[in-house]
Amino acid sequence: MIKRCLRIKNRRAYFVLLSVYIIFAPLNKQKEIMKHVKIVFAVMLVFTLCTAFTMKSHKLVYAFGVAASFNDSIVYCTEIQVLDSAALDKNGFLPKRDLYSYQLKNYLEYDLKKPDYTCMVYFSESRKKLEKEAVKVKAKYKKGTMVLQAIAPDKFSFKKPEE
Repeated sequence: MIKRCLRIKNRRAYFVLLSVYIIFAPLNKQKEIMKHVKIVFAVMLVFTLCTAFTMKSHKLVYAFGVAASFNDSIVYCTEIQVLDSAALDKNGFLPKRDLYSYQLKNYLEYDLKKPDYTCMVYFSESRKKLEKEAVKVKAKYKKGTMVLQAIAPDKFSFKKPEE
């Protein structure tokens, strides 16, 4: 019966047949079968623990956007936001970061009717580092004759780019 179970590729069917076989097997064979079951569960437990520790933890990615134009003295800035389902690649770059800047550009062009803005997206896994970067960027624009205009999070937020 066990040999027949091993040929079955569906794991659920295998465990159902194995449990039925254990229940209805004679008492002297149940002890032998239980030894095998314990060994299998011990191996599965070790495998589960080993794979659980090798999995990477998913860090949040934060981002904010800045849009400036040579034709206008207003610079638009978004708040720091958590990017939905985003992760940095092995080199530390945000995949499809150009699509995030296009989202901001489209918002300015179509919703605020402000064409010809150059949009930049700053990103990091550390919110503190990104806050420091935002302060630096905003300070550079405040030095000149530029006026900073904040974009409210309820008006614009970055969304996961379509694939």
